[in-house]
Amino acid sequence: MNVSTQPPFTPGNKGKLVGQKTPLRLRDIWAIRVRLQLAKKTRDLALFNLAIDSKLRGCDLVNL
Repeated sequence: MNVSTQPPFTPGNKGKLVGQKTPLRLRDIWAIRVRLQLAKKTRDLALFNLAIDSKLRGCDLVNL
């Protein structure tokens, strides 16, 4: 007899959506740009524009 005493394994992402996220809509992109401009976050705005224009992923942008 092989009786297991461990509880059954449940994954950490059970019930959550997995996979690629939907891309940002044009309206969302402009909303982010406006908020960065109003907050006078020039560096963040430049990095955001670079990421959007060159279609960089977040991990690639952090490496810059």
